[in-house]
Amino acid sequence: MQWWTDIRRKVLVEGVSKRQVKAEYRIHTKTLEKILAHPKPPGYRMNKPRPKPMIGPFLGRIDEILQQDRELPKKQRHTAKRIFDRLKEEGYTGGYTQVKDAVRNARVRLKDVYIPLAHRPGEAQMDFGYALAKINGQLRKVAFFVMSLPYSDAVYVQAYEKICTEVFWDGHVRAFAFFSSVPCRISYDNERVMVAKVMKRHQRKLTDGFLQLQSHYLFKEHFCNVARGNEKGVVESMVRCTRSNFMVPVPEVRSFDELNRMLEERCREELGRKLRGKDGTKGQLLADERGRFIDLPVVPFESCRVRTCTASSLSLVRFDGNDYSVPVRCAA
Repeated sequence: MQWWTDIRRKVLVEGVSKRQVKAEYRIHTKTLEKILAHPKPPGYRMNKPRPKPMIGPFLGRIDEILQQDRELPKKQRHTAKRIFDRLKEEGYTGGYTQVKDAVRNARVRLKDVYIPLAHRPGEAQMDFGYALAKINGQLRKVAFFVMSLPYSDAVYVQAYEKICTEVFWDGHVRAFAFFSSVPCRISYDNERVMVAKVMKRHQRKLTDGFLQLQSHYLFKEHFCNVARGNEKGVVESMVRCTRSNFMVPVPEVRSFDELNRMLEERCREELGRKLRGKDGTKGQLLADERGRFIDLPVVPFESCRVRTCTASSLSLVRFDGNDYSVPVRCAA
């Protein structure tokens, strides 16, 4: 860099001739013109990519393999070594280093790019999570229902023994009552309690249980693409936040009812917090967005299954794999 500065000073300030400078520093005319045109070395730029006669014909194949890997579990995706082995079977005669560099560059090029989502008032996201809780002295893994409103950041959480249709119903009924209205649009993943089958062209066959709930409350549904939890990132983050803030240390309660009262109280406390970057508390923002919500139906939804059963001669009825006693007069 010093000689670059010296040459520029001699020609542009001291008036030394270009011929004399070229002779003194033994540089070409084009090099001197570049030095005079740029205050610092501009660096080398290739006019066109270097030819890759060995790996070049296989670059498209590498991209194809990596694209197919995106649909597979991470632990079952191709390594650069495995791609190298496959390319050799397909006629590649070059070395491993070229394949490794090509795979690294392709992964950078094919990497997903995300942009922050803007959330409109009146929309919700729902998900399930798991955490440990000590209930009646017994440490248990419990499922918890989370519904979050991204605009106001209000959240509702309830814990259950397992994930099933009745739990899905009950969580919604309680969340809508907590928010005093129904979000106009709710985003979901593809849990079996909601989606019976993911079909082509992003179509889904919804379960009867989901359709019953939707018909009662009349909200619109939105389902994320498979393996794209980032599309409902607010509630994904809220599940982690609930586990770390509401369930740490491990809560010790006598029953699920006591645990759920505690969780609902924590949700009410959250409404008093101010959301960073917005004016007002979460509760005030929730009140503002209620204008976009749907009013609660006059008749509440019954979050239970009704089945007709026949009692055995032992005065027992079977439901969901379990036997229940009934009065003797009901026995067959």
